[in-house]
Amino acid sequence: MGSILVINAGSSSLRFAAFGDAVELPEILRGKVERTGPSGADDALQDIQRQLAVTPLSAIAHRIVHGMQHSEPVGITPALVEELHRNVPNDPEHMPRQLEFIEACTRLYPGVPQVACFDTAFHAHMPRVAAQLPLPRRYEAQGLRRYGFHGLSYEYLLEELARVAGPDAAKGRVILAHLGNGASLAAVKDGVGIDTTMGFTPAGGLVMGTRTGDLDPGVAAWLLVSGLNAEQFTHLVNHESGLLGISETSADVRDLLKLESTDARAAEALRLFCYQVRKYLGAFAAVLSGLDTLVFAGGIGENSPVIRHRICNAMQFLGIELDDKQNATSQPLISSAKSRVAVRVIPTNEERMLARHAYRFLRK
Repeated sequence: MGSILVINAGSSSLRFAAFGDAVELPEILRGKVERTGPSGADDALQDIQRQLAVTPLSAIAHRIVHGMQHSEPVGITPALVEELHRNVPNDPEHMPRQLEFIEACTRLYPGVPQVACFDTAFHAHMPRVAAQLPLPRRYEAQGLRRYGFHGLSYEYLLEELARVAGPDAAKGRVILAHLGNGASLAAVKDGVGIDTTMGFTPAGGLVMGTRTGDLDPGVAAWLLVSGLNAEQFTHLVNHESGLLGISETSADVRDLLKLESTDARAAEALRLFCYQVRKYLGAFAAVLSGLDTLVFAGGIGENSPVIRHRICNAMQFLGIELDDKQNATSQPLISSAKSRVAVRVIPTNEERMLARHAYRFLRK
């Protein structure tokens, strides 16, 4: 038996891991490359190959951010690679680099099965009313709709919720909050995602580290008329905006928490972030007709008791009440005994979810 290599490629960075090809999927390697550079895929994979030494590979699993119509993992074939190349305009931030790693793996590991796992697949069964964009129907025919992202994280969180709290909890009315540099929420009922904050691209929804989140179309038109071209606009809303744009100092919540007492810009950025999370919590509770479980995950959701407190403190009307001591130490269950909603902290693990998909794919 070999191992399953997991490739989680971002626009300029890479997270990777390897797991033993067994039911328990023991983790045998994990790492991150901050900057992969122009020829970084081949260099990074050769370094991973050295770290894996003589361990043979059973499969390679790739995270693909934008899966369009795909609703489950699929084997990577030349036809799929061609399709993904056609989809680059829909995800210019991630798809080119993810294709580089697929093609580099094909060269370095010829004959090893590769599996594409799509971040959008979790949301593929959203009701039409949640997926439809209010544009002329001819654009929907070209693929314009709300897709949602962070799906691999949400799949993992839902499976972990079933493990730690039981299947009934995972099939209840659940809001999953993946809060990190990229941030989104998902509303889940009967184990199925029924709404999410991100839309056609990962730039929509909540304000994020460097992304705007939802933006009035009139603002986009004004910026384009004022002189920005499409490429500059895309860079602005993905890399210069969000918490970084508002604070003018940092996209990192940890930095902003240190600065907020002396810098009004940092305080405003944090206030807007927490406000928007609360707003979507209320909206999704309405979509779900109530709320049974709230799960925090991601770098902020897992590690910032202050942000969790600020989000939940004004939500008692929904039945959310935190236990301050449990929250302060990021315990798995941070809601108080009298809270009608169970509030949990579950560390997400996209790499393990990718490995699970590859393991299941191999055994079909």
